[in-house]
Amino acid sequence: MQDAQPSLTAGLTGRPVISATGLFTPAEIITNEELVASFNTFVDRYNAAHPEAEPLAYSSVKFIEKASGIKARHVMSKTSILDPEIMAPRWPERANDELSIMAEIGVAAAQQALDRAGRRPQDVDAVLCAASNMQRPYPAMAIEIQQALGIEGFAFDMNVACSSATFGIQTAADYIRAGNARSVLVVSPEITSGHLNWRDRDSHFIFGDVATAVLVEDAGLAPAGHWEILGTRLKTVFSNNIRNNFGFLNRATPETQGTPDKLFVQEGRKVFKEVVPMVAQLILEEAARLGIAPESLRRLWLHQANAGMNRLIAQKVLGHEANEDESPTVLDTYGNTSSAGSIIAFHLHSDDLVAGDTGLICSFGAGYSAGSVFVRKVG
Repeated sequence: MQDAQPSLTAGLTGRPVISATGLFTPAEIITNEELVASFNTFVDRYNAAHPEAEPLAYSSVKFIEKASGIKARHVMSKTSILDPEIMAPRWPERANDELSIMAEIGVAAAQQALDRAGRRPQDVDAVLCAASNMQRPYPAMAIEIQQALGIEGFAFDMNVACSSATFGIQTAADYIRAGNARSVLVVSPEITSGHLNWRDRDSHFIFGDVATAVLVEDAGLAPAGHWEILGTRLKTVFSNNIRNNFGFLNRATPETQGTPDKLFVQEGRKVFKEVVPMVAQLILEEAARLGIAPESLRRLWLHQANAGMNRLIAQKVLGHEANEDESPTVLDTYGNTSSAGSIIAFHLHSDDLVAGDTGLICSFGAGYSAGSVFVRKVG
């Protein structure tokens, strides 16, 4: 570990806290109306060109909002996604000596978290890039982010799909508990528009792009208004119901290019049926271990995947149907942003809580994977 700055050496406790969060939101937005117009144009062209095939079905704004609760999403590249001939994000490939696009948005979110906590790069010991899709295998995206920020120490990537951020928070918290680091950045740049099959009616509306950052530190260093991490718990169960088969072993095979399973695919109904009880049980068991009455939780910041899933999970945990204050939603404007979703909800809907309020950051997704982070506001 790097030599500590004098201001960051005293009073270490081994107790992890969340000192600050950061959020980068792309400027471009795709509304459901725009998305449906593009998709239905593609359907018209496909059906006209393949009269012998079973006709593709149209999408609609009503269908999307009923299925997901999503009304819009932010993306890094709007024009190409809405082009019926492309329907995928496109941007110029950058040279190796240029900052990659994933690192660029990760740095923006991380810098905001540092600024909000009053931290300098030399105050941070480690960077974890926790995201569902990495731009490349190596060098690690985390190391590129680390260098761009001017941070010493170490960095590495981790991928647990939609639970990457919460898994990253527990990993960072464990470093604090063990004394291996005092301050760790967990950065989640999620360009999920790149793994989405925009030509699949059942999923073309799901994902959006964003980047978040969470600064996890020792309580002895934390600024006022931080969040004590009361406990974390992770769970994984293997399932093929959410899958992406893209990888370096199949990318070079011409026969596999453009096939649906090299992008995001899921069995949505099975996921809903299996994940909701798994996540609710995880939360309730961890709450019991920590001695927290579930009904006392002031707010749930749940993974933003599906409005129906969040409603049922919150109901199972709180014992009643949660209102918007108890379980805030960003899904309607951001779409599913994979691991960043619960962090966006926490970032945008936590400042109003007061000292002593207890809440839960929770994610769930492919794997299956689920992660819970119980926190308490400290004045």
